[in-house]
Amino acid sequence: MVNLRIAIATNGKDGIEDVVSNVFGRAKTFTIMDAEDENLKDIHILENPAVSYHHGAGPISVKMLIDEGVEMVIANELGIGASELLKQHNIKHISVKPNTKVGEALKEAFRICKEEDDT
Repeated sequence: MVNLRIAIATNGKDGIEDVVSNVFGRAKTFTIMDAEDENLKDIHILENPAVSYHHGAGPISVKMLIDEGVEMVIANELGIGASELLKQHNIKHISVKPNTKVGEALKEAFRICKEEDDT
């Protein structure tokens, strides 16, 4: 059994029906989900405090996700600062195209994790 806390950079507050943001650090929201294997146990939405920052939005967003206990981030692209901070904290990043539905992004993340476990 795998328990995982996942954060997805999203455009709004529609939870599983939302779409992946085209930005990470300035995403409007992060949809946070607790998954047990591939079953979602809890979903909540966090507004991104760095959405309006001119500089440093990525690291501020990463700090918030670290404080939330996130173990995996699903986003389009990450800046170098955010990417390095995630690596330093052993938080996995799965890249998906912007405007991908959250549900589809989760399926892709679970598929990738399963492939990695099988190797």
